[in-house]
Amino acid sequence: MKKIIWKKNVILLLLVVAIAVIPLIFIPGEYGGSDDQATDVIAEQAPEYEPWFASLYEPPSGEVESLLFCVQTAIGAGIAGFILGRLTAKKQSDTEEPNDK
Repeated sequence: MKKIIWKKNVILLLLVVAIAVIPLIFIPGEYGGSDDQATDVIAEQAPEYEPWFASLYEPPSGEVESLLFCVQTAIGAGIAGFILGRLTAKKQSDTEEPNDK
């Protein structure tokens, strides 16, 4: 039974990787962020627009900015995983019958 589950998980993992990689390889184009696109549209439609405030911290490069974004994502995923794990464990412990001793 475990061997079947292992094979199924590997197949699913390969499918996820294929879904993520194939469009990047076969669909030509520039993959920019939505922030850059929004800035360009605002500059076209309202050239006199002034931002309300400036960033508190401006990373020295795009790589550092990406690193900080990944760290933020990892922290959020860790918190979400911890909460889901606690809720699942609590639900399992609530459904188990207490041992009579």
